[in-house]
Amino acid sequence: MRNILKVDPKIRFNKIHEFVDQPIVIYVSEFDEEAVNDFEKDMDEAHETGQPIIPIVIDSFGGSCYGENAMISSILNAKVPVATIVKGKAMSAGAVLFGFGTEGYRFMDPHAVLMIHDAASGTFGKVEEIKADAAHLEHINESCYKRLAKHLGHEENYILNMIANQKHADWYLTAKDAKKHKLANHLRVPEFVTNIVVESIFQ
Repeated sequence: MRNILKVDPKIRFNKIHEFVDQPIVIYVSEFDEEAVNDFEKDMDEAHETGQPIIPIVIDSFGGSCYGENAMISSILNAKVPVATIVKGKAMSAGAVLFGFGTEGYRFMDPHAVLMIHDAASGTFGKVEEIKADAAHLEHINESCYKRLAKHLGHEENYILNMIANQKHADWYLTAKDAKKHKLANHLRVPEFVTNIVVESIFQ
């Protein structure tokens, strides 16, 4: 996504960045603790600029469902609309994060790809520990996809049923598929344009 700054030629400052807060654009590729911390800082800074929309550009193979949940919480508690944008790919946690963008503000390049699947576990250990982990993971998986379905305007089991229809294999969606299932609102990459002008009024 391009972040464009248009400055009125009547403004003579050489370093426009020193007196104007440009809008913050957040980029997400990972979902580990460091990525979550950076995400929270960027969200705070975006709110401080007073910008009307917070764009989040996602290009990710996925990651931790816990990191995903933390970012989703920040999006849902934002004070302004949050635009989610996919230029190349948003898979697993990345696809879910994309879906939680504000309604009407989810953008996807026509050639980009989403992938949704059941949460995966790499747990090792005793049998009972593995069972407990599997039960917990199943709860997180169902809860997340039910929340997402409702956020998209579907009945709560919509996405879980679609995953089941895929026989729980990875579910790949083209941009057109994503729009059909209400994940994407627009099949294009937006631009964030900031106009700085000087207005002369004769009274």
